[in-house]
Amino acid sequence: MLEYQNQFIHYALDCGVLKFGEFQLKSGRISPYFFNTGLFNTGAQLDKLGQFYAQALINAQVEIDVLYGPAYKGIPLVSTTSIAYSRLHRDIPFAFNRKEAKDHGEGGMLVGAPLQGKVWILDDVITAGTSVRESVEIIRAANATVAGVVIALDRQEKGQNQLSAVQEVSQQFGIPVIAIISLAEIIEFIEHDSHFADKLPVIRAYRQQYGI
Repeated sequence: MLEYQNQFIHYALDCGVLKFGEFQLKSGRISPYFFNTGLFNTGAQLDKLGQFYAQALINAQVEIDVLYGPAYKGIPLVSTTSIAYSRLHRDIPFAFNRKEAKDHGEGGMLVGAPLQGKVWILDDVITAGTSVRESVEIIRAANATVAGVVIALDRQEKGQNQLSAVQEVSQQFGIPVIAIISLAEIIEFIEHDSHFADKLPVIRAYRQQYGI
């Protein structure tokens, strides 16, 4: 596990974004942990979150022309990540979509920079992959290239076809999906922290049953 990943897990715990317990997911599964980026809900927390997204991109050494955030969750993500990226590496443009087309002024579905070149999609997690699929359509309609996706957490859980949601998206569109952390890093983290020793057996069992 890289240092920024270790720091991100600490930060997610401190902010209450990552929690351990019993949580029912939309799939009906009872998960021993829960992760909700919506709880990064102050200016300082969002600023720090953007730094982790930017670090994940920089660490991956990928080429980026534009960052794209799907409405609505992707809007603050792409805004704070572009700011952080400009501080850590270089200035890059960003864009996001509207849920409904604007029929006055400049009009259209997009806000921000034109979509061109290699575009990276920023999201929080991938569950059904609906947000990513809609983003891919928008980016390709602009004749730009979908370079990949960056998310905060990869749960590494298999779906009905034995692939995870992340694997399905990567396979369907032929693009990489970068995660700041995955379940593997969470497990590695609690293996080295005695405060969470009691969480380890149930999380390992959950991964054994549902993990990819």
